[in-house]
Amino acid sequence: MCRSIKTLRPPVLPDEATEEDIHAAALQYVRKVSGFRAPAARNREVFDAAVAAVARATAELLGGLEVRGQVPRTVTEARRRP
Repeated sequence: MCRSIKTLRPPVLPDEATEEDIHAAALQYVRKVSGFRAPAARNREVFDAAVAAVARATAELLGGLEVRGQVPRTVTEARRRP
């Protein structure tokens, strides 16, 4: 596992993870799995697509998690709407 990837869910992260937090974690994961810190030009497209896919999956995961002692985000968001 990538030691530099941080846990992005409360209570470890005091606030919700930002898009930047999620993208950074996705980038670290793809770098670790691929073995490339910066891919060659011929691999850039597939590398970037993998980062985007991992970021989407991470955001979906974090959005669906229910953390003990906290109101699920979907309920919190519904309460904020007028």
